[in-house]
Amino acid sequence: MKEIEFSKDQKERMVDKIKSYFSDELQQDIGGFEAEFLIDFLADELGPYFYNRGLFDAQQVFNEKAEEAGYVIQELEKPEGY
Repeated sequence: MKEIEFSKDQKERMVDKIKSYFSDELQQDIGGFEAEFLIDFLADELGPYFYNRGLFDAQQVFNEKAEEAGYVIQELEKPEGY
């Protein structure tokens, strides 16, 4: 799997969310540097689980849509005369 990378803007927004979470929920201040390290750790260690779940969910949607397409195609069939 390719390493997970985020844009600068995405990373900044994630850092803000981590800092807010630590402050609001844990009553601890965390710096931007520490928040970035936490994001990198979570991306490396937990990212594959979320990535694989996303692939699974996408496969499920694809299979459902393919099945629907199969029904639509069957409805288009013309009766054959003998």
